[in-house]
Amino acid sequence: MIKQTKVLITGAGGFIGSHLATYLREKGFWVRGVDIKRPEFGETLADEFEILDLRRWDNCLEATRDIDEVYALAADMGGMGFISNHHAQILYNNSLINLHTLEAAKTNNVKRYLYTSSACIYPEHLQEVTDRRSQVKSFDIRTSSAKSGRTDRFRTNVESFENIAKELYARSS
Repeated sequence: MIKQTKVLITGAGGFIGSHLATYLREKGFWVRGVDIKRPEFGETLADEFEILDLRRWDNCLEATRDIDEVYALAADMGGMGFISNHHAQILYNNSLINLHTLEAAKTNNVKRYLYTSSACIYPEHLQEVTDRRSQVKSFDIRTSSAKSGRTDRFRTNVESFENIAKELYARSS
């Protein structure tokens, strides 16, 4: 008998997370969704859905228990008005979410961890491009000028976590 892969989707109450839960269920995965709020876009198709604040270490341990793979989508977004005026709080909260979830996944022997990053790491002027022929490339992240302090601080935070995740999982391979 083939063992069903158990996945955790953090941020499963959001648009992408809720749709990812549906997709993975249709592909035969067992899905646990976790978010600080119920799904906004209809009922979840996750096998299990838990309301947990992933800024808390104990909640991250609970969320990652008996899981094979993590799809890490959770983030404190707060809305544009909030983000514009609360940089430190957003960076702090997202650091806690990401670091606790990653470490809990390692503690609970999760085999795979997908960190989805964010389109917000690209300079704001490139996020507004609507011409499909003008595709944004990874190179654009590194060559952007420091026109936007918000984007630069957020990008630095995301890139730091990407590096931590790579190192932590590379050590255990």
